[in-house]
Amino acid sequence: MKVSMERSTLLRAVSQAQSVVERRNTIPILANVLIEAEGDTVAFRATDLDIEVLDRAAAMVERAGGTTVSAVTLHEIVRKLPDGAQVVLAEDTTAGRLTVTAGRSNFSLATLPKEDFPVMASSEYASNFSAKAGVLRRLFDKSKFAISTEETRYYLNGVYMHVADGEDGRALRCVATDGHRLARIDAELLSGAEDMPGVIVPRKTVGELRKLLDDDDADIAVSVSETKVRFATSDITLTSKVIDGTFPDYTRVIPSGNTRKLEVDAGDFAKAVDRVATVSSERSRAVKLQLDEDRLVLSVNAPDSGNAEEEIAVAYGDEPLEIGFNAKYLLEIASQVDRENAVFLFNSAGDPTLMREGSDTSAVYVVMPMRV
Repeated sequence: MKVSMERSTLLRAVSQAQSVVERRNTIPILANVLIEAEGDTVAFRATDLDIEVLDRAAAMVERAGGTTVSAVTLHEIVRKLPDGAQVVLAEDTTAGRLTVTAGRSNFSLATLPKEDFPVMASSEYASNFSAKAGVLRRLFDKSKFAISTEETRYYLNGVYMHVADGEDGRALRCVATDGHRLARIDAELLSGAEDMPGVIVPRKTVGELRKLLDDDDADIAVSVSETKVRFATSDITLTSKVIDGTFPDYTRVIPSGNTRKLEVDAGDFAKAVDRVATVSSERSRAVKLQLDEDRLVLSVNAPDSGNAEEEIAVAYGDEPLEIGFNAKYLLEIASQVDRENAVFLFNSAGDPTLMREGSDTSAVYVVMPMRV
């Protein structure tokens, strides 16, 4: 194999591949990226046995072939090469090395046989549809903060993507929860997605997927089966196993009888929470919200380091209420609001609180209160 590529094209392809590779693994081949050159394209494939990414890039292929080389080492080399450099990758089959040449720089890297590289088995997908990158980005970006990191509740370690009944008919929905907060985001149901099986997309896959969704208008081909999910652009294909588990019935957690309504500028609210939480060294310090007519007082009492209080003007016309929340959870939920106003719906100091963006019901968040 011998190919010549522009440095920026090679860097993009290799960065996507090396981010999937697990730094600590006991199988040497899994630290490598599989490089295959044919025609006028080079394919870079990496896997951790749960996720596989395949990135195709244009190149001048002088000699077709394939090999595997350390993904992290190749990425570091290409990253440090000067912009605009022309990079030549050439395989020396007799020595079992891959030479990387750019200008006066020359590297020789150890390789492993491409035959040893595990390629994820292709499966039959029950549902295939196309979605705009902007739609998928909103679904996953607004829900991923609530993914649980608790390994014992593995079925909460991802985003549950499924078809559900929304406010305006059936919708493509993403839900994540860790038991303390919940995010439920709806988008218009796309043609071909009607019979999609509900799947839990793992946290790592959600992170890798984000790199495919930068161009709002790009079309992403989505394929879903009971065991795998695949997202593909014209150049990159990301395939992942889904979490083998049953996502809990989240609808029972979303309160429907909360009538006390608070409307507040989302930006002002987030900044005020951040300011009063500064006096506490504990990440989980409770912020107390004292609500009275058109008035909200935020306060933190940290016996070790001090107290803080801030008052902000709000729209609130119900009975006075005192309720406490984890400052970190409040900030994460408030930061999801794209519109100017955040609407909080309360019941009592001990019940879950609902939050949405203005009058938009396609994004709903739930947060559990804390004792203060």
